Amino acid sequence: MLGRALTSVFWGIVADRYGRKPIILLGTISIAIFNALFGLSVNFWMAIGTRFLLGSFNCLLGTMKAYASEIFRDEYQATAMSAVSTAWGIGLIIGPALGGFLAQPADKYPNVFSQESIFGRFRYALPCFTISAFALVVTVLCCFIPETLHNHKLGSTSHDDSYEILEAASLESSAIEKAGKNERKASQSLLKNWPLMSSIIVYCVLCLHDTAYSEIFALWANSPRKYGGLSYSTNDVGTVLAISGLGLFSFQVFVYPFAEKLLGPVLVTRYAGALMIPIQMSYPFIASLSGLSLSLMLNCASILINVLSVSAITGLLILQNRAVDQSQRGAANGIAMTAMSLFKTVGPAGAGILFSWSERRLDAAFLPGSHMVFFVLNVIVVVGVALTFKPFLVTGRR
Repeated sequence: MLGRALTSVFWGIVADRYGRKPIILLGTISIAIFNALFGLSVNFWMAIGTRFLLGSFNCLLGTMKAYASEIFRDEYQATAMSAVSTAWGIGLIIGPALGGFLAQPADKYPNVFSQESIFGRFRYALPCFTISAFALVVTVLCCFIPETLHNHKLGSTSHDDSYEILEAASLESSAIEKAGKNERKASQSLLKNWPLMSSIIVYCVLCLHDTAYSEIFALWANSPRKYGGLSYSTNDVGTVLAISGLGLFSFQVFVYPFAEKLLGPVLVTRYAGALMIPIQMSYPFIASLSGLSLSLMLNCASILINVLSVSAITGLLILQNRAVDQSQRGAANGIAMTAMSLFKTVGPAGAGILFSWSERRLDAAFLPGSHMVFFVLNVIVVVGVALTFKPFLVTGRR
């Protein structure tokens, strides 16, 4: 996240100058290389270095948000941003699930992987290699996607293009007018664009919650019951996350576009955040269940939290791309990625510290054990929801 924070604006500017497709290809290739090297780390500093390089070259999310907003017409922007946030949310769910299933394969599946093999020496190489292989497949597929940023230079038109120019002549006046508006808009500093910056701030707060929740959920589910956890194995956690990913995909594809069309992105974000609060309050009580009731309630709560979290973030992605013109979308999403990465830099560490502290206060009179953890998560959500009201959050008009 630190590497991503340092380079996101740069890659956004490059994407605005040279196109989205080259930056997308660079991102997928960097994942294939540095993720594989991370799985082969022989010491702590090699692991840190490969993760930093992965973040520094990982220019995908911001660029894909700009790309998706450009291949969909205005009336389908909710579908565009839903596709991006769904892919991102499912990745955050399925990724840890794959890690749970494929980590330490020589211990879990000794009939397939021997202790003397590379997967016996590098116990976390298999999930990393799996993701790198997937990234290579995506790289090949991305070679065939169209470029959405077209910078036409004066005097570069050939004789073969004359018919297309004549055919487009009727749109010249409107194009000139739009170009004038775009030029005036581009002259404004993005940092002074309050509709953009306000949506980015709310986006960062909710992304901080999303990161902290993901970290805490795995720790809480894996911790012993005497500490208020579930005593789940990594495979059990992976199963819950996989089910949540399926639920998230179904909701975002079939339900979210209709919800956004009915309510608008601001209300979707606000209502989704508000609904997360009572669900997160129920987690410590879910830990007291067992058997089928535990599995049922836990999976339902996990699906709902992931669906609501990604829905809230999706609404903010729509607002960000509405606040700027196409020529600024790469840079604008780069700013959003930089700010979000800074928040996510402290998210996992802060969540781990909070969870460790909560385990030392199991007998506290006020919010003992895991109650304090989920209370703090709810505080973050409350802050995010409060910021969705005017005069703080202002929606742009294009």
